[in-house]
Amino acid sequence: MPLDPAKVDLDPQARTLLEVIALAGRIPYSEITPPLARAQFAELCRRTRKAAEFPVSVADHALAGPAGALRARLVRPRAAGEAPLPVLAFFHGGGWCIGDLDTHDAALRQLAVEAGCAVLALDYRLAPEHPFPAAVEDCFALLQFLAAEGGSLGLDPRRIAVGGDSAGGNLAAVAAILARDAGIALSGQVLIYPGTDFSRERPSHDDYAEGFLLTREAMAWFGGNYVRPADRHDWRASPILAPDLARLPPAVVIVGECDPLRDESRDYADALRAAGNEAAFHLYPGMIHGFFTMGGAIAAADRAIAQSAALLGRVFAS
Repeated sequence: MPLDPAKVDLDPQARTLLEVIALAGRIPYSEITPPLARAQFAELCRRTRKAAEFPVSVADHALAGPAGALRARLVRPRAAGEAPLPVLAFFHGGGWCIGDLDTHDAALRQLAVEAGCAVLALDYRLAPEHPFPAAVEDCFALLQFLAAEGGSLGLDPRRIAVGGDSAGGNLAAVAAILARDAGIALSGQVLIYPGTDFSRERPSHDDYAEGFLLTREAMAWFGGNYVRPADRHDWRASPILAPDLARLPPAVVIVGECDPLRDESRDYADALRAAGNEAAFHLYPGMIHGFFTMGGAIAAADRAIAQSAALLGRVFAS
């Protein structure tokens, strides 16, 4: 039985945001077309992002992908000058169906400045037009590009980390395993409320199924568009099922207490540690899904970005 948001000790800013969204009458994604769902998500991100100017330079690039050109956005802190920079390859959230470079732009500018590294965000192919494993292939291709040709963009191919939020955290976790198997040495992983298991059987999926922004209905729509039932046990869709999680780079895993993905995020951090990896897990009391990019509405976003930046600064300096 889902918990009642009115009876849960929600973060006050998260509660206010949920009330505002409810009053706005947001249409469930399952009831509209993917283009309209993308537009609705983009508007939510526009209204909740942090309105601040960060000292960065930004350039969009067209990179070769498995099925044609891919757009990627490179963010560099201006204070770093023109020297080759370590880089975070970042994959945006949105259930593999929505989201783009603009929905996450403000948070990534802030992260680049605080971490003192470049961030290269990928506009990977989205479902349902491009179902699994298209996004996986695109994200791994970005890591291959950085390892082989990152120097052409003023990036250090010896210092690459991977990261993402929600569906992007899923893709980052998968890409890290693929990179290890391909002999690409990564420095770290930033996993923000990552989806790691398509079974959707953990208690947090039931507890926070309705009323906490990310709903059971939305997850069913995302999953149904992205992956066929027969593929849900493929570890490239559910990385917690990977047969070998050893020899992966240090990770930070961040998730809110009132997020349906809480338990699978925690369990993935535990699985990484059990396999001999470093994995710091941070649970945000009373916090909902999606807060990492909501710095204009939820102050905890600043702390999550700072924790991500701390991991990146440390692993890039080692």
